Amino acid sequence: MKQQLTIVFVLLCTSFFNAQNPDSAKLDSLLDWLDSHVKIPKDSTQIATKSYKAIVLSKKTDNKDALAKTYNFLITYHRDYSKIDSAFFYVDKLKDIYLEQKNDDQLAFTYLKREELLLVKADYAQANEYAYKALDIFEKTKNKRGIAICYAAIGELKYYERSYSQGIEWCDKAIAILEPLDFPEDLANTYRLKAFDMLFADVEHHEALKTINKAINIYKSLGETGIPMMAAINWRGNIYKYMDRYDDAIADYQANYDNSEKLGLERYLIPSLANIGHVYLMQGKYAEALPYNLRAIDIMKKSGRVRNLWENYMHVSNIYESLGDYKMALYYHHLYASAHEEFKDNTIFGLEAEAEKKYLTGQKNATIYFQNEQIAHQKRTQTLYIVLAVLLAFILFGLLYYYRKRQKKNQELQLLNSELDTKNKQNELLLKEIHHRVKNNLELVKSLLALQSAQLEDSATKDAMMASQNRVQSMGIIHQKLYQGENLGSIEMKDYFLNLGEGILDTFNAEDKVKIECAMDNLELDVDTAVPIGLIVNELLTNALKYAFPNDGKGNILISLSQSTPEILTLRVADNGIGKEIGTTPKGTGFGSQLIQLLTQQLDGKMIEEHDNGTSILIQFKFKPAA
Repeated sequence: MKQQLTIVFVLLCTSFFNAQNPDSAKLDSLLDWLDSHVKIPKDSTQIATKSYKAIVLSKKTDNKDALAKTYNFLITYHRDYSKIDSAFFYVDKLKDIYLEQKNDDQLAFTYLKREELLLVKADYAQANEYAYKALDIFEKTKNKRGIAICYAAIGELKYYERSYSQGIEWCDKAIAILEPLDFPEDLANTYRLKAFDMLFADVEHHEALKTINKAINIYKSLGETGIPMMAAINWRGNIYKYMDRYDDAIADYQANYDNSEKLGLERYLIPSLANIGHVYLMQGKYAEALPYNLRAIDIMKKSGRVRNLWENYMHVSNIYESLGDYKMALYYHHLYASAHEEFKDNTIFGLEAEAEKKYLTGQKNATIYFQNEQIAHQKRTQTLYIVLAVLLAFILFGLLYYYRKRQKKNQELQLLNSELDTKNKQNELLLKEIHHRVKNNLELVKSLLALQSAQLEDSATKDAMMASQNRVQSMGIIHQKLYQGENLGSIEMKDYFLNLGEGILDTFNAEDKVKIECAMDNLELDVDTAVPIGLIVNELLTNALKYAFPNDGKGNILISLSQSTPEILTLRVADNGIGKEIGTTPKGTGFGSQLIQLLTQQLDGKMIEEHDNGTSILIQFKFKPAA
């Protein structure tokens, strides 16, 4: 009974106070409205308008708590619906209030808000700093929930550092704290962040799928259909994508796209568009992929959410190259290179925050102006002239200082670029010289083997020595191609096969009897892939020349290397010789066959042997394009 009387008394006092203070009543009404509408996208315009009214009333009534709440609403508004740079301005305002109030826990949560915004701007260094600042405060105040949220934030930062295993460990620490507590939304968010790291860690994809579904199920139980749920659905789509479950991935991306349009959240169309385009690109559907990635780029540039802009430039460049439009491919490659450098530098320009400051300063100057209307006209004019002169002098000084600083920086960059060009040329010459010397050394080894072979009488031993010479020659040609070519990291395979075939024909003195054809397009591979392929072709050509055309028979040998899918290359060496009879014992020592099998395993490939109108060997292996 006593408690009920107390409640009634408080309500009466509140009603009386509000009646005496109509501004406080208006402020309470505004805050109630904002609290129930801040997550409704269609009300975003009113959210901003009512928040600015709440700021005025909070300052008028000197209500710091109400002012802090309003700043929180504006942070959410600018983060989700407006230019994200303005959110930084209100985070700073919020921080000042909690510093003044010495409210450590709320100050730490404010640091986490800044960390979240810095992540969107790809400023990972500062984001990391604020996450640990918040953690330090929460550990001192022994706030378990705050500690867990910091652990999860650090886990997310580890994802961007590519320290995925550490990210999983931080998220597991957060989950261990949150599970006994009643904060399901924080728990769901932590499962989502853990799934981020699991996708690229040494973890089975189906385990990452289980984790993201835990987050999704919690959001479903909470009735969440907005941005948190959409972020979880998007990541599940990413997991499906890397499981090659492309239809499931596109279904999740499309569901998010439809929900974003329904809610009026244009900026949240970005991940759906970019990921659908990426799936089509992975499937080789280049024409279908292009419009999705181009629209994603357009929204990124408009909204300022440029964290993944460089990645989409890269995808579009690859798409145009695959479509044969090399001019546009080069254009978007330049954009990619520039955006990726900016992304790596973690640069943030607070443009809108500065605009907000100027706006508030303008309001203050206008108020001063009207208050000073009573001052004598002559004194006011004189003051304005002085202020204007000072401002002009300050602006001119700033422009001059900026010009000189910029000029000095340009000179330093030109000097640095010149030094880098010189070093690059020196390194290129040095690398070419190394390849040249390796090629010469291999030629020397081949000559030594030839001299040794000339001293031998046993035919089997001489054949083995000749085979070794050919293997050394196949590697020597690779190093010759490297120092003669423009790209020091890759080999053009068609030209290489032709040179290799000529060398082997010369060894067997079979130029007039056997013709080697190379039916393939130009294709460049890295050295680590080209060497084993060259040795395999060397062995197959040697076997064909030794066994396919007995009694000085004539014939043809066909070599081809084709890209059957975007991920798979197929090597084929076929002859029209006598073939291999079923049940016959292979000739020779069998070392060449063993070498082919070992090299095929090294390439993670599989070999298919056919004997129909001759012998045909097919080897399929994963495609590793040249750098």
